[in-house]
Amino acid sequence: MKYFAVIGDPVSHSISPILHNMAIFELGLDAVYTRYHLKKSSEIINAFISLGLSGANVTIPHKEFALALCDEASSMAKNIGSANTLVFKNNKIYAYNTDGLGFLKSISDFSEIKSALVIGAGGTAKAIAYILKQNFIDVEILNRSLDRLEGFKQAYECYTWNDFLPKNYDLVINTTSASLRDDLLPAPIEILTPIISSSRYAFDVIYGKTTPFLHLAIQNNLVCKDGLDMLLHQAVLAFNLFFDNDLDEYEIQKAMQKALRLL
Repeated sequence: MKYFAVIGDPVSHSISPILHNMAIFELGLDAVYTRYHLKKSSEIINAFISLGLSGANVTIPHKEFALALCDEASSMAKNIGSANTLVFKNNKIYAYNTDGLGFLKSISDFSEIKSALVIGAGGTAKAIAYILKQNFIDVEILNRSLDRLEGFKQAYECYTWNDFLPKNYDLVINTTSASLRDDLLPAPIEILTPIISSSRYAFDVIYGKTTPFLHLAIQNNLVCKDGLDMLLHQAVLAFNLFFDNDLDEYEIQKAMQKALRLL
């Protein structure tokens, strides 16, 4: 039997076990998937090994450490600068990133996006910013603190709350954990309101609730999405990586969508 887990802090909210275990069941695989709460990012590889995992999904705030501490990494993960999927094979731990492609699939019905503002500067922000830029979309980054922006400055226009001047964007994305544990906005209301009021689409990577960020977007008549579709699409890609990409992605997605309908 193979063992898999989602590793994060917090992690109790994650529905990844429901998605993956349904796919395991529907595809008749000998495996089980659970959650593991890890506080110290520096311990992620030690935790992976001690749990005897064949693979893991990595969530906030461990994605950058997952990349830095693995044995090998895919070119996508290296280019993004973070990893959300770990796989044990050939006696090594390999790191991948399925967040970017998962996000891109989730906004396929958003039309004519030419500019985007990414709020936050963590591992998920790196994946989303990278995949948008690869698709010729102008990307800017907004984050509370300056130090987290160092990894973005060479490729993107970057701003903190102190030097940001609102402008028009087609798409605004919240990648922060604001409202994951509470009901906070990802930036001060006086900064967010002019951004939202002049945009067309809003996306929040948090799923399972209408966050204050999405409430504000809805009040301004934006087309909105939470992170559920992104979770689904990245999970399909990650699940296939767990099994050496030998499975049919359509069958994985069909099983995971069945799980979502039962929630």
